[in-house]
Amino acid sequence: MSVAQLQSNMSEAEWQTRVDLAALYRLVHHYGWSDLFGTHISARIPDQSDTFLLNPYGFLFEEITASSLVKVDEDGNELDQSDNGINPAGFTIHSAVHAAKSDINFVIHTHTAAGTGVAVQREGILPLTQHSLVVIAQTGYHDYEGIATDLDERERLARDLGDKRILVLRNHGLLSVGVTAGEAFMWMYRAERACRMQLAHQKSGAEVMEIPEEVQRVTIERNIFNNSEKGFRTIGEVEWPGLIRQMDRVDPSYKN
Repeated sequence: MSVAQLQSNMSEAEWQTRVDLAALYRLVHHYGWSDLFGTHISARIPDQSDTFLLNPYGFLFEEITASSLVKVDEDGNELDQSDNGINPAGFTIHSAVHAAKSDINFVIHTHTAAGTGVAVQREGILPLTQHSLVVIAQTGYHDYEGIATDLDERERLARDLGDKRILVLRNHGLLSVGVTAGEAFMWMYRAERACRMQLAHQKSGAEVMEIPEEVQRVTIERNIFNNSEKGFRTIGEVEWPGLIRQMDRVDPSYKN
């Protein structure tokens, strides 16, 4: 079936979600966060109850297109025909969020060196930099339970995420979520940057210049407000159009 035929057989909302999700896959590859076939990004289809999209297993992130994504339900049934199927661990992690959080539409999971390098640290993300103070209030932690193929883990994943936007999967990697593709991407971008800076400091071995606790508190409160709907930089709204323009310059084939 051609891309035009596929698009004509689905709602405008589903096709736009597919395009946004394919753009996320390309962006994650572009920024160096992919891990061959080991991680995944998902999106809820807004006009179809209890369904979301995942990557076909065996496709590199740089190969993902809107039409190649696989539609699944919350029980793991594939609603699209795919020769590759989906990653079972990806289904467990992403269905945990989509089933429990009706307001969350996009979920990104990564295994980066920086994110995993901090995920193995007992204290997680430390209040060392302005970047870390942006994400600390939005970060939860989930203990490692082995490869995520046990569906019982979904309840604990959702519990540990709570109302946060970032989840450090201990000994494993990072997870970010958002109402929009832009929000999910920007929380991952900020978490990844905070982790990279933390590791850079730790590698240097230099004595840390600690941020006073009162300054930490005020900065975290300001970030919570600034990133909210009432703030001046609602996360993802300003950045997403620019990121889409970037992907259009790099390779617009994600829209196919």
